[in-house]
Amino acid sequence: MEISELKAELEKLHPASFGWALSCCRRNHADAEEVLQTVYLKILQGKAIYRGESKLQTWLFAVIRKTAMSERRKQWLRSLISIPAKTSEAHSEHESEFERSEMQQRFQRALAQLPARQRETLHLVFYQDLSLSEAAEVMNISVGSARRHYERGKKRMRAALDREGVEYGIGWNRKENSSAVL
Repeated sequence: MEISELKAELEKLHPASFGWALSCCRRNHADAEEVLQTVYLKILQGKAIYRGESKLQTWLFAVIRKTAMSERRKQWLRSLISIPAKTSEAHSEHESEFERSEMQQRFQRALAQLPARQRETLHLVFYQDLSLSEAAEVMNISVGSARRHYERGKKRMRAALDREGVEYGIGWNRKENSSAVL
């Protein structure tokens, strides 16, 4: 496909592409604009080449998705590297207080004691707000493995928090009421 043809098709697909980028970036307009700009640069620089093996829209959406995932992964890595974690201005005062609370510190210590895969999975799901399948993609493991690390990590976290006597709102060790109506 000629570059002029490709540009014309990309312009037609722009509204749908931006909608998809917005979805891939969790409705964050700035991130979606950045991802879409990066995608267009990849295409124009020849780093992403349409070979005609599928519909242009399908190919373009795959490039957008992979670019968004890559950007999310970069942000995640930056957040892991920045010690101590800096709170953004977007956090409310209430969220900042919670992050500094004793409960949060205990939670962070318990999280730090987990094996790497379990810690990464829980971090991606709870802090990065990814689904298990997205976390599996980030970690380059199967969804089943991610689910296993997630469940084992939660179990270890509960045990660690129980050992410290942390009341975290749910009675994990309570006895079930067999006469309760569901």
